[in-house]
Amino acid sequence: MRSSTPKVLHAIGGRSLLGHVLTSARGLEPQRLAVVVRHEREAVAAHALALDPAVVVADQDEIKGTGRAAWCALAALDAQEPVEGAVVVLAGDVPLLDAGTLGEMLAAHAGDGNAVTVLTTRVPDPGGYGRIVRDADGSVLRIVEDRDASEDERAIDEINTSVYAFDAAVLRDALEQLQDPTSGATSNAQGEVYLTDVLAIARARGPVRAIETDDPIIVEGVNDRVQLATLGAELNRRTVTAWMREGVTVVDPASTWIDVTVELARDVTVLPGVQLLGTTTVATGATVGPDSTLDGASVGVGASVVRSHVLGATIGDRATVGPFSYLRPGTELGERGKIGGFVETKNARIGAGAKVPHLSYVGDAEIGEGANVGAGVIVANYDGVTKSRTRIGEAAFVGSDSVLVAPVEIGAGAFVAAGSTVTRDVAPGDLAVERGQLRTVSGWVVRRRPGSRSAVAAETALAAQAQPHADDETSGADVPSAPGQDSNTKGATA
Repeated sequence: MRSSTPKVLHAIGGRSLLGHVLTSARGLEPQRLAVVVRHEREAVAAHALALDPAVVVADQDEIKGTGRAAWCALAALDAQEPVEGAVVVLAGDVPLLDAGTLGEMLAAHAGDGNAVTVLTTRVPDPGGYGRIVRDADGSVLRIVEDRDASEDERAIDEINTSVYAFDAAVLRDALEQLQDPTSGATSNAQGEVYLTDVLAIARARGPVRAIETDDPIIVEGVNDRVQLATLGAELNRRTVTAWMREGVTVVDPASTWIDVTVELARDVTVLPGVQLLGTTTVATGATVGPDSTLDGASVGVGASVVRSHVLGATIGDRATVGPFSYLRPGTELGERGKIGGFVETKNARIGAGAKVPHLSYVGDAEIGEGANVGAGVIVANYDGVTKSRTRIGEAAFVGSDSVLVAPVEIGAGAFVAAGSTVTRDVAPGDLAVERGQLRTVSGWVVRRRPGSRSAVAAETALAAQAQPHADDETSGADVPSAPGQDSNTKGATA
């Protein structure tokens, strides 16, 4: 993988490779589940236990090989209680293998009374894979590695997937024959213990058969980033297809990515360019997209999210979000609430029917039902040391371009005039105005920027204001008075 991250901890579809394998294994409802670790053992073991605290971690020693890994797993399990019955062995880098396929293999293993059952598939180009060599009645004679195969054996297109079901006693006895029980030493030049070698030994103990899957990609492993991307794309295609068959409208499957951990209801609409990640849930009738990313989000019935990024936030029924907004963790938007364009929220509860329409930052705040937060409002929640909360009451109104300096409370039904900086609480129903007095310097532009475009424009406008109206100078006609205006003085009346 050319990575500091262990291969099995790389992720597709919202889970690590190991996470996918553990999920499939748990689908068999095993009595016990062991994870064998070797390379980067601490990181892999910690991840396995975080995903499934009940797993038994088996530490493989310095002796290499899949057979040695199985031996270490048996030893760890036997230390608790001797293993009996069927033992299923899976590779940690085969993420698309599902519990249904494994269940079919295990059922065939038990039904036929096999000593070993191996899962196989057929591929157009079997180069590099171990070949399944069968006898005349279809039983498996052995698995031969590509480098050791004869010309006739290389022509076989049925390959080993490294997925097996063993009788525990057969597996234990065969592994003891392949290595020194005390030292673990092997007789082969590579010094490795191969699990494939068990099959030839097991034939003396019972049937060795193969179960073939006609879906080769589900047993494909990951060895580099190219294969990781290929299997990730295929997993996503299958996930999207499955949701469409469940009643979800996906307008453009090619540009839509849905993690396997996401939950969608019927009649959800997913528009192009959407990523639904993590534990996201979307309820009936909601529309997401276009061009939106939801990670760990909850979207209510009939809600809408347009061109926005939603991370760990809850969006209520029939609420609307976007476009171009960022909802950070702890955001709760109430029923029929609105977060409009270019809004960022964090750890904020926005009540039912409340609105934050555009160009605002709302952090560490509570906004009551029906309140309105105008354009350009900033909730200043952080003083460089402490984050404090702001409370805006029910049906309150905060005018555009205002700053609310936390901690502060705007009472129910209160108004904050546009452009105010509020540093003290505002009582219910009060109007808060906090502005500096406007001061103008007459003629400043013409004096200080002479000849500039602004100065020329100002001079032209001033000249036009000074020029008397032609009708007033030449016609002598009476000019009718407007309501509330004296016809002789043209002075406005209040």
